[in-house]
Amino acid sequence: MNADSPSISGSHAGGFLAELRDAISFRALGLVLGGLLIQLAFTISYLGAFHSPTPHRIPVAVVAPEQASAQIVAKLNGLDGDPVKATAAESESAARQRIMDRKVDAAFLLNATGTKDTLLVASAGGPSVSQTASLLAQKIEAEQKRQVTVTDIHPPNSGDGRGMTSFYLVLGWVVGGYLTATVMNMPTGSRPANRHRIMIRLAVLGLYAVVSGVAGAVIVGPVFDALSGHFWALTEIGTLVVFASAATALALQTLLGMVGTGLTILLFVVLGNPSSGGVYPSVLLPEFWSAIGQALPPGAGTTLVRNTVYFGEHATAAAWWVLGAYAVGGTAVAPIAAWWRERGGTAVSVVGSDGSVPDPAPAG
Repeated sequence: MNADSPSISGSHAGGFLAELRDAISFRALGLVLGGLLIQLAFTISYLGAFHSPTPHRIPVAVVAPEQASAQIVAKLNGLDGDPVKATAAESESAARQRIMDRKVDAAFLLNATGTKDTLLVASAGGPSVSQTASLLAQKIEAEQKRQVTVTDIHPPNSGDGRGMTSFYLVLGWVVGGYLTATVMNMPTGSRPANRHRIMIRLAVLGLYAVVSGVAGAVIVGPVFDALSGHFWALTEIGTLVVFASAATALALQTLLGMVGTGLTILLFVVLGNPSSGGVYPSVLLPEFWSAIGQALPPGAGTTLVRNTVYFGEHATAAAWWVLGAYAVGGTAVAPIAAWWRERGGTAVSVVGSDGSVPDPAPAG
């Protein structure tokens, strides 16, 4: 046999298991399993949130004659399944103002002289508001034997279609933020993150966030005329959303490496997107998703954009605080995590594009 011919005996020397270990490392197998877990979590989260939208304790203002108001409120609050959280309003104008202030999602106007009532909603508050109102109206009609007409007092802009622009805009900002932070830690041959490099990366991410905020405001304003008239407000919101996502991702990746990347995807995509209120409002989501939605950047950002553009910035304080907490927390944790890794001699960057991890570098 030719000396240069490949030997087939060597390939079988260790058997199939040896070949398997040579083809797929334990690290690669771990990454594959991690990807599978994220995939399954993604499917479970979205199906869990969206498979059966049901109204639950929707805030509703009730306008009725004084002698009947308390009784109507009690009846609505006693509907099977608790679809409504009703409170009395002194007049239709007061009820309308509560909707615009985002204190309630709808207003029920009782017709004291007949059986045809009105349910007021503002569909600019989200793409499924009309569906929510229809479900609620059906519930009232079935249990109270009254006919309910749904009236939309504040629809979204004509360029906003079904009112989804706020959600898609924030989704782009969030994804851009955490992907850019990840990419900055992934180049082949990049040196491990220490405190100095982390601060430089945070500064670069800050500049990126400003550019992203401006670009997003341009796209939904002058380009598509979807959310026009709020350029600087949207730029400010976009800058904060992007930086909050990027700083949090950088902190988690610096602290936990590839596990931190997986945790970022879990928080921002797997849990954050379906619970954000972008597709279904929180009053239609199961309890778990309804509870966490506004505590994550996608939900806080969507609410902030939507309420700024359509509702005069009412009910936005909590969203500002949430996004600010992620931005400040990520900025604080990232250098601390780098310092901790330096002290332990384990400073690493995220996995390189070739699947390798650079060797630890000296501190400094």
